[in-house]
Amino acid sequence: MKTAILASLLASAAAFAPAQTGQASSALNAFENELGVQEPLGFYDPLGMLDDADQERFDRLRYVEVKHGRICQLAFLGQIITRAGFHLGGNIDFEGHSFDSYPNGLAAVFGDDAIPTLGLIQIIGFVGFLELFVMKDSANGAEPGDFPGDFRNGFIDFGWDIFDDRVKLVKRGIELNNGRAAMMGILGLMVHEKLGELAVPAGYGAGGTLAADLPIIGVLQ
Repeated sequence: MKTAILASLLASAAAFAPAQTGQASSALNAFENELGVQEPLGFYDPLGMLDDADQERFDRLRYVEVKHGRICQLAFLGQIITRAGFHLGGNIDFEGHSFDSYPNGLAAVFGDDAIPTLGLIQIIGFVGFLELFVMKDSANGAEPGDFPGDFRNGFIDFGWDIFDDRVKLVKRGIELNNGRAAMMGILGLMVHEKLGELAVPAGYGAGGTLAADLPIIGVLQ
């Protein structure tokens, strides 16, 4: 049994080890030099999503990662900005409800004081329109771009083409890492927001609710 466990651990470690000279190439080794593979984790695929994957599969997963990272960066900024007291001016509907009359965070979508259902449908519809017709690259049916997540589609550029290849690679790496951090960040904010609503069972402390004690949450509430 010990031998089997040791063999299993060695096999798992080998999956993340750098490719050796003369070693037969594999689907995993093919992606070890891709953008985003960096210290301290190196090539990190604990769920085996790239096992036996080809370049098309990798590009699809990278496209999803970049897009989710961009969404989470906007979501994280939206959380901290609105909780700091900054809202759009004016009213959100013709009935005179102002933007700041609705709660922040998840409570703006779920709960007694959430935005009206028709408003939520409009948001979902707009996001769906962007997903189907605007935010597209070669990984989901658009004309091939320079890389997965290239949503310019021959129209929007913002000066990207003035950068050389090295600068482009650096900027893509920065965006990828910021997106990964934002995914963890918005998840943390959402979890701690819900922690304040969890009832503490009788017999544990003073009872009541479980408070979220992250400093940033306390400052921005």
